[in-house]
Amino acid sequence: MSHLLLAATYAPFDSKNLNGGDTAWVLASAALVLLMTPALAFFYGGMVRAKHVLAMLMQNFAAIAIVSVTWIVIGFTWAFGGDGKYLGDLHFFGMQNINDVVPTLGSAQTTPTMVFVAFQLTFAIITPALITGSTADRWKFGAFAAFVTIWSVVVYAPVAHWVFDGYGWLNRSLLPSEHGHFFAEDFAGGTVVHINAGAAGLAMALVLGKRRGWPKTNMRGHNIPFVMLGAGLLWFGWFGFNAGSALTASNLAGFAWVNTNTATATALLGWIIVEKIKYGKCTALGAASGAVAGLVAITPCAGWVSPIGSIFIGLIAGAICALAIGIKNKLGFDDSLDVVGVHFVGGWVGTLCIGFFSTTGANSLGNNGILYGGGGHYGGWNLLGHQAFAAGVVSVFSFVATVVIALVVNLFIKNRVTEEEELEGLDTSIHGESAYEFGPLGGTLGGTGGLGALTGSPKERVDA
Repeated sequence: MSHLLLAATYAPFDSKNLNGGDTAWVLASAALVLLMTPALAFFYGGMVRAKHVLAMLMQNFAAIAIVSVTWIVIGFTWAFGGDGKYLGDLHFFGMQNINDVVPTLGSAQTTPTMVFVAFQLTFAIITPALITGSTADRWKFGAFAAFVTIWSVVVYAPVAHWVFDGYGWLNRSLLPSEHGHFFAEDFAGGTVVHINAGAAGLAMALVLGKRRGWPKTNMRGHNIPFVMLGAGLLWFGWFGFNAGSALTASNLAGFAWVNTNTATATALLGWIIVEKIKYGKCTALGAASGAVAGLVAITPCAGWVSPIGSIFIGLIAGAICALAIGIKNKLGFDDSLDVVGVHFVGGWVGTLCIGFFSTTGANSLGNNGILYGGGGHYGGWNLLGHQAFAAGVVSVFSFVATVVIALVVNLFIKNRVTEEEELEGLDTSIHGESAYEFGPLGGTLGGTGGLGALTGSPKERVDA
């Protein structure tokens, strides 16, 4: 952005600034990112045992529903309203004044504010959904719903303001140059989404404790094709995630698209190479996990690096994340589906890689990293330091806040399911359904047809 704002200003959006191409691209990107949460549900769902798969899908779909409400009411205005360093104001509370310009975008805003609301909503949705991979098989649904309601407002919205909003204290890009320019670079959410969710996932894994039987009991995923399907849809949706974050249908969006695909491809290769060296085989689960690790790592970098840089970022992320997933066994915490190893570690890798691979050749508003000569107060080693500081702040805040929220929720709703519920399986014990039990061909449970299959108590439906 070339303009400078000294204080938040609200003015009605000028339709002359509206760009139809930008608006169409951001709306399409929002749809792509929304698809990522059901994709995540299948990615995670395939990795749990068959008796827990519906519970995993339910948590992810519930995240869509809950955050869709909290974001409209207060999340968006806390993230993108006002000029506060630590939190936005209430100007857009409940979507009032929604035809005003978003202060952090100012004269650079080329899409209606409601379109920006929709795009950012999808980021707010998938972030708490990512946490469910750390807590699979043991988080009570009611406690999860209460947690997401609070966390989306108290943790996600402030962090989004700090990093994504130009007035946020980790991104002072809209202040005059003598006060700082891109203190930390995060193009699409390495800190806001992945480090944030990874730190929260670690916290919840520790609060809930280990799954019963872990690590001695065989807890292999029940449906690897689900995992591959989910990973493929995540790869597809991630183009909206990263290229959409350009907020314009532009050359920058093209850089972000190509960088995203390239890093994902090389991360997949990096992961299966490590598997081949360590275990002698390249697995489908490893390929899917490697692709996701690459998507995570390139997220903060997508609009700041060159395609050549993205090759190295992907390889580094794929190899490091493949090695990092073993940390939980050594340290003894049960991160069920490796959210810490992939999202937290991958988020850190990508955030730090900006300090090495960022180049003004890809984005003139950025800074040159160490490998491109660096220099100045905002490039080179200083840039790397800024990146590490932002990642560290988000890590600590998210971890501590998550523990506090979980303990408060536990005062009213026990976070963890009972031993009996966990052993039976969350699908039947919590939701009264089973993913893989079907009625006779041409009929339904109870024989009534259609929605009649859902009559009766959950126990009666399960017994049937």
